[in-house]
Amino acid sequence: MPRIGINSEQTRWRWIIAASLALTIAVGSPCLAANAEIDRVIEGGLDWLAGEQNRLGAWSAQGQYPAAMTALCGLALMSEGSTPNGGEYAAELRKAVDYLVSQSRTNGLIGDPLRDDRYTYGHGFSMLFLSQVLGEEEDAQRREQLIRVLESAVVFTGKAQTAAGGWGYVSAKDGNGFDEGSTTITQVQALRSCRNAGIAVPKEIIDKAVRYIHRCTRPDGGVQYSSKGGGGRPAITAAAIACLYSAGEYDDNFVPRMMEYCETRLGPENASNYGHWHYAHFYYSQVRYREGGDSWETYRRVTQRKLVREATSVATPEGRGYSWNQGYIGAVYTTALNLIILQLDNATLPIYSR
Repeated sequence: MPRIGINSEQTRWRWIIAASLALTIAVGSPCLAANAEIDRVIEGGLDWLAGEQNRLGAWSAQGQYPAAMTALCGLALMSEGSTPNGGEYAAELRKAVDYLVSQSRTNGLIGDPLRDDRYTYGHGFSMLFLSQVLGEEEDAQRREQLIRVLESAVVFTGKAQTAAGGWGYVSAKDGNGFDEGSTTITQVQALRSCRNAGIAVPKEIIDKAVRYIHRCTRPDGGVQYSSKGGGGRPAITAAAIACLYSAGEYDDNFVPRMMEYCETRLGPENASNYGHWHYAHFYYSQVRYREGGDSWETYRRVTQRKLVREATSVATPEGRGYSWNQGYIGAVYTTALNLIILQLDNATLPIYSR
């Protein structure tokens, strides 16, 4: 009899606890509700993105930039935790890797100069994605293939660097030495990712690029469009900070004033320069995430609310999906960037980890 009594008492307390939890959920815990909505938007966004992949394994922005879009979409899917070897989006990731490997040229360029307008973007993002894949790849033959592609890609990037230390939309030779900040950041982060994956990267290439960023930094901390001028740009400045972190310049003397410049211009709710908002926060979120602590938590909450609020509901074969249509380049591009931002806390990609 005492044993039955003890079980009855335990049961009574279990019911009390369960009822309390149910009441908490019923009256609405803001944190639980917000997290559930964020998770729902991320899952729907990934499902929509996966459905946009074509039969060749590529994504594009209204038919353009297939290398860049495929790499960015691959990074978004990997941010969920999937790899080409396993996870919900393994099949899509394998096809994406196959496509980008097939785009590797004899000169090392990843992409098609005829279809990949401003091909250094696609080349850089492809290097970044494939080097993240290399760290997860277990198949020996596939690893060897990826290593060959990336080694050749690093050589191409080195040759494409301008005398000033930056990169333009095309190689230095094709572009008559023109350089520009955003493509420079893409190359440096990709090179660092390759180095982290075990690919040899000549130190002088990155050192020249760091000096280039320093030269382009104005007294107020803004990074200008190119070494030839163009005024400070918030988006490029945010990308430059992330680039310096990727280059290992954590204590760079330029970073504090660059951060101050960004903090006054890149509040998550600031819609100025809206066409570049998602690009700017793709990098600025990386900077805030690396900082961690209250700075990251405050930024994360505001940014997540904004992105969830602006997500557009769309139909997918898996049910309700989500995409974002703002910006110049189109929904695939914007959705991929936003999904990477929303999933930084997953810490699945080494290049974005603390």
